[in-house]
Amino acid sequence: MTQISQVAFFSSKNYDQQVFSKFTSQSSINVTYIEAKLDELTVTLATGFDTVCVFVNDELNSQVVTQLAELGVKHIALRCAGYNNVDIPTCHQLGITVSHVPVYSPHAIAEHAMALILTLNRRTHKAYNRVKEGNFDLQGLLGFTIHNKTIGVIGTGHIGSAFVNIVKGFGCRVLAYDPYPNSELESVVEYTSLQQLFIDSDIISLHCPLTEDNRHIINQQNIEKMKKGVMLINTSRGGLIETSALIQGLKSQKIAYVGLDVYEMESELFFRDRSCEMIQDDLFQRLTTFHNVLITGHQGFFTQEALNEIAQTTIKNINGFANNDNEHTCFL
Repeated sequence: MTQISQVAFFSSKNYDQQVFSKFTSQSSINVTYIEAKLDELTVTLATGFDTVCVFVNDELNSQVVTQLAELGVKHIALRCAGYNNVDIPTCHQLGITVSHVPVYSPHAIAEHAMALILTLNRRTHKAYNRVKEGNFDLQGLLGFTIHNKTIGVIGTGHIGSAFVNIVKGFGCRVLAYDPYPNSELESVVEYTSLQQLFIDSDIISLHCPLTEDNRHIINQQNIEKMKKGVMLINTSRGGLIETSALIQGLKSQKIAYVGLDVYEMESELFFRDRSCEMIQDDLFQRLTTFHNVLITGHQGFFTQEALNEIAQTTIKNINGFANNDNEHTCFL
């Protein structure tokens, strides 16, 4: 007999409801959409639910997970790939199952990384504003030809592989670093050490999950190894970059371009309209003062195709947990 899941859907947005509603109407899931993010202050909202559905900036530390267990929650369904915001060992210890969406339209994020590169290089965002004002002066818009440049790709999973295929189409030399090299890419990229990638790359793009081993992989020591004038792109997780070191790299002009779709402390900022607020994050505010820094609000995943895939996999995971179907679910 099919079990009906009672799901508390945290960090809910209108677009989430529109997409998920298309699929939940065809399944045995009752969803309550909650705009607030899940953290220590809001965890009691999970009372009466067997599953919580969460996103990248929900905070599921040991205290929150313990409270969820006390409230009777049995399943944490992540509607994203990364799970660095969840205390997985505590979940396992307390008998809470965790699922995620390991793959969803990797091309969407890879394409966004390329969009950041092209925009930063050719300054199309600045040119757009100039032309709107009737200013057709080219001074300050000089870019460089990407063809024949060396691109360093850190992480060659699904997204990194899609990004490699894009930059190969531009005629670039591609260096790659991954503790677990992708055999399908060995004929088109040069796997090398992380140090050599930093030394040789004109553009470095991050495509790896955040772990304790690679947190702040971009730090002062590694920035010093990079070429003067390097471009740095991050569409993965903000914690991969030490923000204070990044700012110093920009000030010293070692780093000439930065494109970020994620930020180290984004959980306090992203996915909400803060245009009428005084942003208290001094490091973020400092980053926005650099003319050669382009920041987007974690929108790399935000395509119709990706949202559909996220919804379908998340719902499959919720149904799979309710019906003890481990074969067709993505449990951690």
